[in-house]
Amino acid sequence: MVDSTRSERRFVPFFRRYTKTWIHAVATAGLTAFGTLTFVNRAFAVVALGIYVLPPVVLYLRGANPGERGSNATKTGVTEADPRGDSGTSPPDRNDAIRGSNAESETVDDAKSESDGDAPTRSWTVAETPTDGTLFDTVVAEGAAYTVGENGVVLRSEGDEGDRNDWRIALEDGPGANAADLRGVDATTDGRAVWVAGDGGALGRFDVAEGRHTDHSAPADVTDNWTAVAVGGTTDDETVLLANGSGQVLRGRYRDGDLAWDTPVKPGSGSSLCAATMVGASVGVLCDTNDGVFETDDGGETFGRIGIDGVDGTLTDVTATGGGRRYVTTDDGICYRGDDGTWTPTRLGDEGIRAVSAADGAVAACGETGVVYERADGEWDRTLTPANGTLHGIAVTPSRSVAVGAGGTVVERRTDATT
Repeated sequence: MVDSTRSERRFVPFFRRYTKTWIHAVATAGLTAFGTLTFVNRAFAVVALGIYVLPPVVLYLRGANPGERGSNATKTGVTEADPRGDSGTSPPDRNDAIRGSNAESETVDDAKSESDGDAPTRSWTVAETPTDGTLFDTVVAEGAAYTVGENGVVLRSEGDEGDRNDWRIALEDGPGANAADLRGVDATTDGRAVWVAGDGGALGRFDVAEGRHTDHSAPADVTDNWTAVAVGGTTDDETVLLANGSGQVLRGRYRDGDLAWDTPVKPGSGSSLCAATMVGASVGVLCDTNDGVFETDDGGETFGRIGIDGVDGTLTDVTATGGGRRYVTTDDGICYRGDDGTWTPTRLGDEGIRAVSAADGAVAACGETGVVYERADGEWDRTLTPANGTLHGIAVTPSRSVAVGAGGTVVERRTDATT
């Protein structure tokens, strides 16, 4: 059976790109010309509609991509100039004027589905999980992985190299035992504390060493749906940023068992905040559904807008590196790379991109149809995974990468430590 919802999501960004082509301009002119002849014969109305409707339908069914140079992407990946790398410099000034689309748009195709040469990586494999509900987000911390999803489920995998199917239920029905969906998960830099957040103000903290969780739901008496959670700092010296659908950010400080919350703030216009990330204890980046990207360099006390202008799609996720680089994805297949006051868009594909993650030079994004895009040495490569549905969340580390999605799907990719 054809998934009409998915088809619609893929056609909308396709049609947005089509409307900017010369083909659309000619079709519009034909529609106008033959439309004026309907007073002579109404049959011209059929001709006019055919001229306008048939070109995008034929192009879409043939898999053409009207936003790219040429009829299809012809590159084997994209090489990007990267004089700084992903580490070693401070983040860009958050008050810099960052212009959208001020660098030439890039594209990437699916020429690679496996790593080339002697790269020390393995292919993506499916893990067995004890749930068939949708999983929304995941994090890898000190080799262990956590993922959250529908009905408050929290799954944990120790990452034992000898057991590919070691995913277990760490929490069955949420931190407050009310089965509220969990939308986000993040961990401290040392991996010893994990925070989960979701609908109805659901919020919980896992003490990894002790193997127990504490319910912190409705922080500061806020019971809104949390769309994202970001954690900075080390265990017992933690900064927590919670984002919601009203465009608010709630900042919490966890110190030796004590948790204090600030007054919620709105970095932007009030549009729904859809993603958040932290780099270290001070730098954080958020994005909303109205093309807004916001950065803090004081642990969430204040925020400044840093982009992005001229976005066609809707922003879906954000990640950042210690070198001051930011990656933002959209639901029409674009990934924006931001650094030094510039945003560079790269078309990854036609699929909507749902999540992006970066760590220690590795960057990966995922989305509809179970596709993962991985960036290394300035080049993006498209990888088909065994997942057959939308992937909603992804986390990458040098040793282990995890992507999660519909139907309790977990796909993993691990580095061969012996290589």
